[in-house]
Amino acid sequence: MRLFPIMHHFQFALIAIALYLSATGLIAWRLVRRGQSPSPSRPLALWLILAGLCMHGWLLYDSIFRAPGINLGFFNALVLTSWTVIALFSVSSLTKPVENLGLVLLPVAALTLLLEASFPSPDFMRQAVGWDIKIHVLISMLAYSLLTLASVQAILLAIQDRHLRQRRPAGFIRALPPLQTMESMLFEMIGTGFALLTLALLSGFAFLEDMFAQHLVHKTLLSTLAWLMFGGLLIGRLRYGWRGKTAIVWTLSGFAVLILAYFGSKMVLELILHR
Repeated sequence: MRLFPIMHHFQFALIAIALYLSATGLIAWRLVRRGQSPSPSRPLALWLILAGLCMHGWLLYDSIFRAPGINLGFFNALVLTSWTVIALFSVSSLTKPVENLGLVLLPVAALTLLLEASFPSPDFMRQAVGWDIKIHVLISMLAYSLLTLASVQAILLAIQDRHLRQRRPAGFIRALPPLQTMESMLFEMIGTGFALLTLALLSGFAFLEDMFAQHLVHKTLLSTLAWLMFGGLLIGRLRYGWRGKTAIVWTLSGFAVLILAYFGSKMVLELILHR
């Protein structure tokens, strides 16, 4: 059973949403006040994100890991992915200039919390599962989340490149790191995400009985296709120096296939076919 009654769960979700949106507002205000005084404190935004992340994690545990099994229904999976994305974003922002990604990531995380609290997911994988399956799920979510960060980075890189080519960078674009730094960060994310996706596929073949069973075959094939696309991008970067528009297109295409592999199939099964 849930740790909180459903109504309390919704109220806690609203608190987490308010923390994320407050942090988003502070980040936006810092951009507007860039170079001016007074400017809102960066640590304050990070503390708000951390508080939201803790509340988000508690709600996550209440929704997914209650009882012996794992409830990875569609909206629960979205909440798990968004929590992992925000956690990775928070850690990265301590050492890299990625704070502005929060303008996109934090409202999306807030939206996933609202959807999960409003539409509780049906039971899924409720039977007790072993440590091997849990490891596979964890690695898969880390891979999806890191490649989600990479896709957001690719979108920002595309916007930045377009504005610079037109010689009219707006305030938001001027606040981003240099184009070369943005590109280097993108490939760091893709390289790490690709390694995690490789481990996710290997652990799936090792721990699951049949990766080509009827309910898994589409996920396996699409995940493998995404793996080939990200691998091809990394090879192209090393051998041919791919960058700019080519890197952006390959990143977003691979991410779209990866999203279809997991969330597309879950959406069809749960929200349309009600299975």
